[in-house]
Amino acid sequence: MTTTMSAGAVAPVPGAGVVLSLHGVTKEYPTTPPVRALQGVDFAVTEGELVGVVGPSGSGKSTLLHIMGTLDRPTAGEVTVAGYNLADLSDKDLSALRSRHIGFVFQQFHLLSGYTALDNVADGLLYTGMNVATRRGLAHRALARVGLEHRLDHVATKLSGGERQRVAVARALVGSPSIVLADEPTGNLDSKNSDAIVDLIRQINGDGVTFVVITHNREIAEAFPRTIGLRDGQIEYDSGVR
Repeated sequence: MTTTMSAGAVAPVPGAGVVLSLHGVTKEYPTTPPVRALQGVDFAVTEGELVGVVGPSGSGKSTLLHIMGTLDRPTAGEVTVAGYNLADLSDKDLSALRSRHIGFVFQQFHLLSGYTALDNVADGLLYTGMNVATRRGLAHRALARVGLEHRLDHVATKLSGGERQRVAVARALVGSPSIVLADEPTGNLDSKNSDAIVDLIRQINGDGVTFVVITHNREIAEAFPRTIGLRDGQIEYDSGVR
């Protein structure tokens, strides 16, 4: 029986500096015939890395994101996030792991309609038990970090596309996660704003934040220090492997 993370009964597994690890990860969907979206995926991400994962449509990127983000479990293989083996965790534990250790940035922004930028970011701390003033103070700091201190009280959904994505990045950062997973973060942006978001991610990574960026755009992926190519559910290449 698995107990909750909060009870401290499920201890992180060893692996100094490793934030995310996948070993022999396979994901098969029980359709007719079965679809194997991932086939024996192996890689690890260490603290402070910035990794671009690139592949065409149907390569398994979305499935990989869901497994890295603990939104789904693999059919086979081992996944660890922030030192925790996902196989040891209940669904409740996985939810706690996500809220404490993983930040998400999505192509569609997923901002709350009618809420200010400040409240959208503060909402990322809703389940931490912090009081409102503390949450808003941390949200203010996160928005300043992405260059939006002058937009705190603007309705987030009325901001420009580039600004909305900055709000989303701030929301991902506000809880100081172990890793940020960005899913096509430039997919809804023009080239100028796309370049600005890539530069922002690189800047924040320079402060020590670990990022994995999922993209179909090889040029964007190769702008990062490490690139992993995915095709047909398998790793085609990994520039971090020598």
